[in-house]
Amino acid sequence: MIAFVTGGSKGIGYASAQALADAGHQVIVGSRSVPEQLPEDIAHVLIDVSNPESIEAAISEIEQKFGTIDILVANAGITKDALLMRMSDYEVESVIQANLIGSILLARRVLRGMMKKRFGRIILMSSVVAMLGGPGQVNYSASKAGLIGAARSLTREIGSRGITTNVIAPGFIETSMTSDLPEDTRNQILQSIPSGRYGQVEEVARVVVFLASADSSYISGAVIPVDGGLGMGH
Repeated sequence: MIAFVTGGSKGIGYASAQALADAGHQVIVGSRSVPEQLPEDIAHVLIDVSNPESIEAAISEIEQKFGTIDILVANAGITKDALLMRMSDYEVESVIQANLIGSILLARRVLRGMMKKRFGRIILMSSVVAMLGGPGQVNYSASKAGLIGAARSLTREIGSRGITTNVIAPGFIETSMTSDLPEDTRNQILQSIPSGRYGQVEEVARVVVFLASADSSYISGAVIPVDGGLGMGH
C-alpha cells in the first residue's frame, strides 16, 4: 500500500515512515525541505501543510508517480508557545493553520482515491496536551484537540466506506525538542509521568503501523494515547 507521512524527515514522522516501510508499504515522506538522508526505499516530496496549494501539488505528484494514497499519517506540526496575553495573531493563526487546518485539508484531498477504492487509513497526530492543556500552549492545544473532533466527525461521514480515521496522542517523547529542555524541566516532567520515563519515537511508530494494518479494521474515531499514563482518564 502507498503511505504518505507528513513531517517525515525527523522525529516521530521519520520513525513512522521507517516502520511503515519495514512493514512492506511504499512510503513517501513530505517536509518543507529535502532531508539530509533518507533510506533508499522511502521517497520524498516537498510540502508546506500550511499552504493549500502546496498540499494539492504534493499529493498530485505522489499520485502521478506512485498512485493514490492508501495511508495518510498527518504528523507535521509546529509550536509557537507563549502566554495567551502575549501571543500574537500570527502565533495563534499559524499554529492552527498548520496543525489543524492542514491536517483537515490533507484528509479531504486523499479521500478522493480512498472513496474509489473503498479503503483507507487516516491517522492524525495529536498530543496529550489536547486533553490536559499546557501553559503557554493555548494555540497548540486547541489545534491538537481539534483533530479529535475532526477524526470523529469524519468517521461518521465515511466509516461505511472501509476508511478508518484515528488519532494518536503522544505524551513526552524523546526527540531533539525534548532533549534541549533544561535538566530541571525534564525532571519535573518525568515526575508527572506514571511510567517514569520519556517515550521513544519507535513506540509511537508501532501504533502507526498497527492503525495502518488490517488488524485495526474495526477501530475508527479512536484516540490512542502513547504517553506512559500521563493523560489517563482524559
